[in-house]
Amino acid sequence: MSAEKPPLPFVYTFMAGAIAGVSEILVMYPLDVVKTRVQLQTGKGTGADQYNGMLDCFRKIVKNEGFSRLYRGITAPILMEAPKRATKFAANDKWGKFYRDLFGQAKMNQSLSVLTGASAGATEAFVVVPFELVKIRLQDKASAGKYNGMIDVVVKTVKSEGLLAMYNGLESTLWRHILWNAGYFGCIFQVRELIPKAETKKGQTINDIIAGTIGGTVGTIVNTPMDVVKSRIQNSPKVPGQVPKYNWAWPAVATVAKEEGFGALYKGFLPKVLRLGPGGGILLVVYTGVMDFFRQMRDGENA
Repeated sequence: MSAEKPPLPFVYTFMAGAIAGVSEILVMYPLDVVKTRVQLQTGKGTGADQYNGMLDCFRKIVKNEGFSRLYRGITAPILMEAPKRATKFAANDKWGKFYRDLFGQAKMNQSLSVLTGASAGATEAFVVVPFELVKIRLQDKASAGKYNGMIDVVVKTVKSEGLLAMYNGLESTLWRHILWNAGYFGCIFQVRELIPKAETKKGQTINDIIAGTIGGTVGTIVNTPMDVVKSRIQNSPKVPGQVPKYNWAWPAVATVAKEEGFGALYKGFLPKVLRLGPGGGILLVVYTGVMDFFRQMRDGENA
């Protein structure tokens, strides 16, 4: 991550990103389930299928479906997290080097951090789309009896909608990841520049928590509208002869805003920001710690 530290081979970056991603999802996954449920809700009302906010959603899921439902669909994200987070950090490192060389910069700056993050997000999006589609369809209560698990979602989706349906929502996912990663990595760079340099390992961990949490929060503020429409696009099965209501990202944003109001574009924001704010801190702390561990191993071998 830091330009001042010697680079490590790609395999180390990949492994560190994977470990960081799985650590984050094991802690924060229930918030993702709640976020998806709220985002898929298109109306207002009462009853077990309608939620008046994050806490109401938590309460109704646990009461009506059982606590384990908060972890429904976690297999797909866990399988996704390793390549997803590994790709995020590895691509960020690779794109960072590419842009530094391209623009003749010895070190990262704010503009390059935003550009690098956006490029890493676009790269990451191609990896995660099929996993995201499976996760969204398993998390939706309306499909609880339709699928028996991750493999069943894949088989039924491919059979009824075709193989390319696994990449439904690619465009909106690209926008979501470009915006989040640009905000995340751009803020990490800026915060690290503004706060005092750490003199101890504990101080470095605190700085990483602060930088990662602020980065995750800003990224979430920027990309939530795209996350809302992505969830709806991926949860809309393709029917021959019919044009889906939610198909392309920006027209879907306009449709949601027109029919439900601008605030609907931020449905699920609270559980999302509570996950990705602190989650961004967890990611950065674990990633930095694992990379430092790998550096120590390498230095020990070379001693």
